[in-house]
Amino acid sequence: MSDSEAVPDDAVERVRETAAGAERVVVKAGTNSLTDDDSNLDDDKLDKLVDDVTDLLDRGKEVILVSSGAIGAGRGRVDTGRGTVEESQALSTVGQSLLMRRYTESFERHDRKIAQILVTQADLDDPERFTNFHNTIETLLEWGVVPIVNENDAVAIEEIQIGDNDMLSSSIAVGVEADLLVTLTDVDGVYTGNPKADDDAQKIEAVGRNYGAVQKAVEASATDGFGGIVTKVEGARTVNEHGIPAVIAGSAEPAVLDRIARAEPVGTIFLPVNGAYDD
Repeated sequence: MSDSEAVPDDAVERVRETAAGAERVVVKAGTNSLTDDDSNLDDDKLDKLVDDVTDLLDRGKEVILVSSGAIGAGRGRVDTGRGTVEESQALSTVGQSLLMRRYTESFERHDRKIAQILVTQADLDDPERFTNFHNTIETLLEWGVVPIVNENDAVAIEEIQIGDNDMLSSSIAVGVEADLLVTLTDVDGVYTGNPKADDDAQKIEAVGRNYGAVQKAVEASATDGFGGIVTKVEGARTVNEHGIPAVIAGSAEPAVLDRIARAEPVGTIFLPVNGAYDD
């Protein structure tokens, strides 16, 4: 990308400070942030995620966790072969209870309580259903309970086929008027190419007025194993259009959420599209 498309350093610093000061944060954890190389639920990865979320809670922030991983948890309990969408839906129903049990156990290490909410995009798009969802979220946060949201894969397959909860998390962030969306993945940010296959791929520090070029770069590098970055970038841009900053960062990075809360350079930061930063 050309220098003319770079985001000004002072704009990046201002949005980092804004992200650090966020009071309500939606944290989205993708499947690869919770599963091992065999696509089974990884207890160590889950515990690290919980530790990172607790760092924000200990700072007095409200956190809504949007979590994938139910299919991987189910795969570790039921031996299936074909990998069809129907099997994935069924695996999610097996794995969801295990996933929530592990979250319960892990958050209990920090004396924290959790709640499970299963939704579909249709629930968020329906005004009455969304009002009920929003009211439930607000009540749980008032109680100091961490809402853990996942798509109801038994009746909806968008996560399985397309975005691993990426668009769901952005819709939730906009709907509950979050101050920040953090998407955690197995890659430590957005790159100009697929860093797993392209040694020349460079990490993009910030996305603002260069969004068009970034979008073209990630679409060009999208593959079956890397295509998920496209929906992550789209989800970040969606919240940007509602004045909310976003960060895409690596779930394996040490104290990743606490570092964001300290305004440190982490992953790729997306500037809100409201003229306040990108000038």
